[in-house]
Amino acid sequence: MKSEYKVFEEKMRKSINSVSADFAAVRAGRANAAVLDRIMVDYYGTPTPIHQIASIGSPDPRTLTIQPWDASAVKLICKAIQESDLGINPQNDGKVIRLAFPQLTEERRKELVKQIAKYAEGGKVAVRNIRRDAVESFKAQKKNGEITEDDMKIAEKDIQKMTDDMCKEIDELLAKKEQELLAV
Repeated sequence: MKSEYKVFEEKMRKSINSVSADFAAVRAGRANAAVLDRIMVDYYGTPTPIHQIASIGSPDPRTLTIQPWDASAVKLICKAIQESDLGINPQNDGKVIRLAFPQLTEERRKELVKQIAKYAEGGKVAVRNIRRDAVESFKAQKKNGEITEDDMKIAEKDIQKMTDDMCKEIDELLAKKEQELLAV
């Protein structure tokens, strides 16, 4: 049964990693290249992440620079950034694209906190769904006579503890990100 726990734990871990990636994509008032991870550029007819066609730098805490390896990609990258939900207008000089991150307003910070809370809740729901699937799997094994009633109770208890631990980890990530957003 321990090997089956690993499968469910791995799935839960992937949910946490997904929440963590969602948090990284939320800009906290300072330049972070992770905000560009979800933006795809239509490069020669193929959706391509920006970091695969350009180098990304941060010359100061409020600016990101994007320098495409192919000069023809500058306009494509600018267009992709403008069409994204990033809310920043790219400035380009023909070779380098600059993204200036403005200071966040209090209202915008509160919106971002609500947004990350939704991400965290989505992650918890995913973890609880995995728990439900695990419990159903153990119930099916009991029904088929593969495990005993006692084994099933132990498995349910262990899976519940794993679920609680994963939800607690998501809460900790949320608290850390909230603190980062609300820091002035």
